[in-house]
Amino acid sequence: MKYIVWFSQIDKEDVDIVGGKGANLGEIRRIGSPVPDGFVVTSKAYFEFLEKNKLGVRVEEILGKLDYNNQELVDEISEHIKDVIKSSPLPEEIISEVRNEYKKLSNSKGYVAVRSSATVEDLSVKSFAGQLDTFLNLNNLDNILSSIKKCWASLYNPRALLYLKESGLGKSKIGVAVIIQEMVQSEVSGVMLTVDPMTNNKDRLVIESVWGLGNLIVEGVVTPDHYEVAKSSFTIINKKISTQTTQLILAKEQNKEIPVSAAYQNIQKVSDEKIIELAKIGRKIENTYLFPQDIEWAIENNKLYILQSRPVTSAESEPDEKFEKTEINLPVLVKGTPTSPGIAQGVAKIIKSSKQVARVKRGDILVLPVNNHNFIAALKKAAAVITDKGGETSHAAIIAREMGLPCVVGTSIATNMIKPDTVVTVNGSTGIVYKGGLPYKRISRLVASFEDKSASNKKEPADKKTATKIFVNLVDSTLAYEISQKNVDGVGLLRAEFLISEIGIHPKKLIEKNKKDLYIKKIIEGLKISCASFDPRPVVYRVSDYTSNEYKNFKNGSQYEIEEENPLLGFRGAIRYISEPEIFSLELEAIKYVRNKLNLKNLWLLIPYVRTLEEMANIKRMVAASGLHRSSTFKLILSVEVPSTVFLIDKFLDIGIDGISIDLADLTSLLLGADRGNEKIFKYFSDLDKSVLWALERVIKEARRKRVYSTLVGQNTVLSPQLVDKVIEWGIDSISVTPDMIESTRNTVYEAEKRVVVSRKK
Repeated sequence: MKYIVWFSQIDKEDVDIVGGKGANLGEIRRIGSPVPDGFVVTSKAYFEFLEKNKLGVRVEEILGKLDYNNQELVDEISEHIKDVIKSSPLPEEIISEVRNEYKKLSNSKGYVAVRSSATVEDLSVKSFAGQLDTFLNLNNLDNILSSIKKCWASLYNPRALLYLKESGLGKSKIGVAVIIQEMVQSEVSGVMLTVDPMTNNKDRLVIESVWGLGNLIVEGVVTPDHYEVAKSSFTIINKKISTQTTQLILAKEQNKEIPVSAAYQNIQKVSDEKIIELAKIGRKIENTYLFPQDIEWAIENNKLYILQSRPVTSAESEPDEKFEKTEINLPVLVKGTPTSPGIAQGVAKIIKSSKQVARVKRGDILVLPVNNHNFIAALKKAAAVITDKGGETSHAAIIAREMGLPCVVGTSIATNMIKPDTVVTVNGSTGIVYKGGLPYKRISRLVASFEDKSASNKKEPADKKTATKIFVNLVDSTLAYEISQKNVDGVGLLRAEFLISEIGIHPKKLIEKNKKDLYIKKIIEGLKISCASFDPRPVVYRVSDYTSNEYKNFKNGSQYEIEEENPLLGFRGAIRYISEPEIFSLELEAIKYVRNKLNLKNLWLLIPYVRTLEEMANIKRMVAASGLHRSSTFKLILSVEVPSTVFLIDKFLDIGIDGISIDLADLTSLLLGADRGNEKIFKYFSDLDKSVLWALERVIKEARRKRVYSTLVGQNTVLSPQLVDKVIEWGIDSISVTPDMIESTRNTVYEAEKRVVVSRKK
């Protein structure tokens, strides 16, 4: 055969012929993995098709007109090229070979999957995963032949074109092979990673599963079961069973979503025996490649099949153990999501209202239903934080990390299960809260052990330099000097809320009582400490962004605040400053005093939650009217968190601002319509979602084109290496993270910059 090879004829060295996906399927079949049979229409057929139809030069001419900064043009040219490919005839030799080999496939019903396999796909350096198209449950030759051309055409999908450009692969001679494989009608399917993606622990293997075909797990439509297996002993060490109400199956010749019967919605989808069987296959595949693997699998009639294996390109070399193996011999009270590492113990204070904050004494354990800005003053005194609700990007988690407090969120029942004024011990690395406390020397040894482990896990020399600046998020100005001694280039986010919350009185009341100087003085104190500690490094101060319900909890707050159904999307940010200029002017006065009277010229101004161009123009005029003028030392920064700022970023920059600060957590939340404080929802969304990446690329590139400063504010525990790679490639100037992540982020950025330099040289 000239254009076709069967899986039995392929191994991992045949990437140029059958693409990365095809080569991996041949290799894992060769070592005895249960791979559904099939064959590959080789890249030679693709190049022959281009040559016979004289498409090579034509496609290059069309691509020559491509402006990657013009998304509309990218989409238009992509569709044009794909139409040209799909409308061109297949050479008769290719048709004949596909017809003959399709008949030989052993699937009795004749259903096959047709899958793209690019020659730059599923490699150890670049994954290129998910860029090209796949077609399932095809059962006649015409559909298969048509799908082969669609797979070839998908090399020119907008997402694929952009990936090729940004990854430096765009100038390569890329071929597209096409896999024709027996279709598994999955009763259960899923993904297996031979490394823990959250901790990069290579001793663990993670399996996730759903009822039906695997599309729904890949697309994030349903929440999968989650199983963790110790790779050395094949012991199942963790299970999380999810509720699944819908599944994807083959029905009447079509892929169709149907309900899951009530009896199966809440049960474990894969038996323990099958989990172990799958884990053993996973370790065998990993041992073949000597690299962590991302493996797709399925079960039909209780038989396990491996559908695909690719390298986990983001896996780090060392696991981060921290407190995970620390043993505390105390009764467990509650468990939740660990979001800020460390161990602390103290007296539990159940705080359900900001009016109860005064009850919190230094060293107490703060137990909250959910955290918001109103509890910041209490956090300053607390030794640790526990909440009923919230996820890794909830306020409690973000602020606790910034303050270095152990934190456990999403317990559901902490405020009911923990008795007020009893002693509890919190492990912020495992998410476990214990009843009682340990002897002082024992807890001191645990904390010292943690600090030693953390220090030994740091991979970054103190003198490591990066072109991308590493900034810090600062929630408590009293910590400014200590944090300023770290290898950090400035403060990317200094929150106003902490300074203002200590006053505890609604600013309008202070103005009415002619006590506005108290308000100004409090802000000056925090700004002075922060700016003096970091001088001459910049300090970006974000003016207050209280919502109406948060302001209402201030003393006299209900006198001035309206009732809002959804305050998070209500009267806040720029519109509040414009509507209530007397409050905004107090913060501007404080900034002016610090800059002009104290001569701390490293203070910049960040405006949060801007919705419209008119708002930003008004704010700019108000700032100038106050006597604060943009200069080489005073920057006016726009917070990019509302989608309108992404769509109109060019016009916002044309107004005349000095930079943008991208609030990654809020932007992800608003783009995906997901409440970041709701752990049941937000934990399933990622800042690597395509819409988020598109938004980041758009604003960063536009800022670079207009030569204004850009910073990415990360508030998760870890910014993924994939995301860091992308924002550096697009031209981000700085990344701002919580204090505990400064060194690891600098290390991640350092390695990413090396990869970008190598990529550009190629």
